[in-house]
Amino acid sequence: MILFSEANNIAFVTLSRPEKQNALSVEMFVGLDNAIKKIRKNKSIRAVVIQGEGAHFCAGLDVKSVLNKPSGIIKLLKKWLPGNANLVQRVVLGWQALPVPVIAKITGNCLGGGCHIALGADIRLAESSAQFAIMEAKWGLCPDMGGSLLLPTTMNKDKALLMTIHAQRIDALQALKDGLITELCDDVDARLSELLTQFTARSPDAIAAIKKVYNRAYNQPARKLLWLETWSQIKLLAAKNTKIAMKNASLADENKKPFLPRMKW
Repeated sequence: MILFSEANNIAFVTLSRPEKQNALSVEMFVGLDNAIKKIRKNKSIRAVVIQGEGAHFCAGLDVKSVLNKPSGIIKLLKKWLPGNANLVQRVVLGWQALPVPVIAKITGNCLGGGCHIALGADIRLAESSAQFAIMEAKWGLCPDMGGSLLLPTTMNKDKALLMTIHAQRIDALQALKDGLITELCDDVDARLSELLTQFTARSPDAIAAIKKVYNRAYNQPARKLLWLETWSQIKLLAAKNTKIAMKNASLADENKKPFLPRMKW
């Protein structure tokens, strides 16, 4: 469930599934997509805050629930043209297209799809107990939520590769050193309030122009990368090694010995 509220011209988008650490269902992807569209139409909004309800930002994709519904996978990955963004890519890249600052307030777990959504924000504020991971490789998959456009603007290639292939958690201090987050905060709510006060005092036209220019300067040409992400994921979903990786991920959770993947020569 996605909660949407406005206060003092600030939009608050809340991932609300605290009993699952706000793990992402297909319905939540749709809700995030709708929230972005709603904000784009509302010219009175001056800034956006993305947050999770409860102790965690987002534990990532609810893999089992999504994979159990083939229609859900199609809904997440389908696109009318190869270079267009599909649903999973829109809920990350859509924040970048908004003409207002978008701040991710990160507490607790920020894993997998949750980490990608946070990457879509312009600024990421994290508390010291936050943990981060890009998890797709654990399940034999590749990141396909638009991160290929955003990670090069935040992390060096070697750090991005290590984090993505390793598929293990890093703490907030390491995330700050690697460039994944903007600031590590002793009091994330106080710092968020301070930034919102500063941003809403600026000319909205100036902020929109700055964001547009800097997005153009930092971001890669999008269409080929978006298609490559999606096509790679479709091929992996049909691959034998992906089934082995998913089984191994489940065995690892049970502390059992994994299978060896079949090498492709």
